[in-house]
Amino acid sequence: MTVHPTAVVEDGAVLGAGVEIGPFCHVGSRVVLDEGVRLRSHVSVTGITHIGKACDLYPGVVLGGDGQIRNNIFTEGKLDIGESCVLREMVSMNVGSLKGGGLTRVGANGYFMANSHVGHDCRVGEGVTFANSVALGGHVEIGDGVIFGGLSAVQQFCRVGKGAMVGGLTGVNRDIIPYAMAFGDHAELAGLNLIGLKRRGLSRDTINAMRATFRSVFYGDGGGMAERARAAKAQFPGIAEVAEIADFILADAKQELCLARRRGVSE
Repeated sequence: MTVHPTAVVEDGAVLGAGVEIGPFCHVGSRVVLDEGVRLRSHVSVTGITHIGKACDLYPGVVLGGDGQIRNNIFTEGKLDIGESCVLREMVSMNVGSLKGGGLTRVGANGYFMANSHVGHDCRVGEGVTFANSVALGGHVEIGDGVIFGGLSAVQQFCRVGKGAMVGGLTGVNRDIIPYAMAFGDHAELAGLNLIGLKRRGLSRDTINAMRATFRSVFYGDGGGMAERARAAKAQFPGIAEVAEIADFILADAKQELCLARRRGVSE
């Protein structure tokens, strides 16, 4: 463990083996840094914050600040970050709020580029990629492996399903189903994230079933969207990814679903 002489580590902070704390960093009294965490320089970690092993924090990162809520007086909010995450310059993440259950959680192996932000009470899955200046409002849920293009933003209480890709400069104000690709001034589905599906090693039969599900749910005739989602799940009972899409649509959600473009859809 190495701590630069210009760094401030408050009494009570817990530092694991091999932790590196660089110049002008600040570590609060209720912070836990697991084995091998690296704070390069000018990093501030406060609040009730736990950072998993082997995370790499670049200059200007600010973690554990209070939820950005008017008249917020809650002092017991927590932030939990999984192992092996990379947080580039000026990334910020807030602790949870009283209303939201008190916990902001970020999964392992995430890559967060410069100036990206995770708001209070968010649930972010594993293996996500946030390009520069991506912003999540409070209470947002992000599935595993989601990719955000630069300068995209997600409104409070929205969900983005596993494996989805959100294009740059996209404003997300509705829920995005798993494995979809969405972009636009206000997000619209532009089909499935086919490149991402192939990178996951999914079989041709699985991808074809997912494409058929997408077409039937968003462009099918007869019944409502929920009914068509149930029918797709029944049609492809052995394909977990189809079930994920259907279950996402059928879940009790706080936001409406992001819908598909009427024309020019890429499936």
